[in-house]
Amino acid sequence: MALIVQKYGGTSVGSSERIQAVARRVSRYCAQGHRVVVVVSAMSGETNRLIALARDIQREPDPRELDVVLATGEQVAIGLTAMALQAQGLKARSYTGSQVRILTDSAHTKARIVEIDSQRILNDLREGFVVVVAGFQGVDAENDITTLGRGGSDTTAVALAAALRADEAQIYTDVDGVYTTDPRIVPEARRLDRITFEEMLEMSSLGSKVLQIRSVEFAGKYQVRLRVLSSFEADDREGPGTLITFEEEQVMEQPIISGIAFNRDEAKLTVLGVPDKPGIAYQILGPIADANIDVDMIVQNVGHDGSTDFSFTVNRGEFERARTILEEQVKPHIGAREVSGDPRICKVSVVGMGMRSHVGIASKMFRTLAEEGINIQMISTSEIKISVILDEKYLELAVRVLHKAFELDQIG
Repeated sequence: MALIVQKYGGTSVGSSERIQAVARRVSRYCAQGHRVVVVVSAMSGETNRLIALARDIQREPDPRELDVVLATGEQVAIGLTAMALQAQGLKARSYTGSQVRILTDSAHTKARIVEIDSQRILNDLREGFVVVVAGFQGVDAENDITTLGRGGSDTTAVALAAALRADEAQIYTDVDGVYTTDPRIVPEARRLDRITFEEMLEMSSLGSKVLQIRSVEFAGKYQVRLRVLSSFEADDREGPGTLITFEEEQVMEQPIISGIAFNRDEAKLTVLGVPDKPGIAYQILGPIADANIDVDMIVQNVGHDGSTDFSFTVNRGEFERARTILEEQVKPHIGAREVSGDPRICKVSVVGMGMRSHVGIASKMFRTLAEEGINIQMISTSEIKISVILDEKYLELAVRVLHKAFELDQIG
């Protein structure tokens, strides 16, 4: 008998019929003798509806009050899911993040989990209940409701699995596993049977929407066995999904490249004519960090006149706020010549553990893009990935040609 944490995303609980299908799947696991904790997101489209309502009232919604509004989406979903489980003849109880006591920091709309009090859940499991927990939300030390950001239900599920020492965390979504790239762009994309945590971490950080990056970080840190499955397959046809493994050696016949990741939500900012002196990078990025804006790729070009051009990328949704900070706080303080920006860029990355033992991956990637007339604006590398910034209009072409060049359609 295993303890399993199952997470169901918004599309998986998007209607009463889908919620009932979730209940039937959970009932099947319980019939096999497993103890199950269910984590659910808000019903599909509900979070966007609530954000739109908030913005109708306040152009820039107060983060604390926005969290209060957004948390109601999951509250509806857990109550309906518990009812559906009860209709299946199971004992079930639902809990919000504050009731479970998922303690977070106070960074509203982007909170991070600090600790989880698992005792209440363990007591219910011992009494034979299926426990349904609201994903995406928690409570801070002041008992204020917090939310974990987009995709936060994945993080809730993996964090609960770690706290409960579950045998497996299963992430049910609208795809049946992790693919070599998005099948909507490359129909020849293949599902991976296994992928390492390192590769999945890179894929998530580089734009893969299958799992939220913090959920993968949790799983790797606490060695939570993690599997991605589809909630849209019939119970009797449920496949094995994709297993995310702890050790590279567990992935047999590991290909050089495991996948092509991409991110459309990128924007580039450049501070021109920056004095070339120690501490200048901090003077530029310090105010950006103080505003809780994440910076991704960074490039500094040294000129011949003793000045440099300093470029970095941010999430497209924070582009205007970051540019305002540069214009009003950074530029006059450091004496820069100009601030420019481009919100129409994208990031495309090749990821694979095999890069550690194979040379020529970068040259093959760059040659493939050059042959298609695609200009590279920025480059970032690590042991297992190479990322490039491109004009957004080239995204789909770049993904297709790289997928073919690295023969990812042959996997599986």
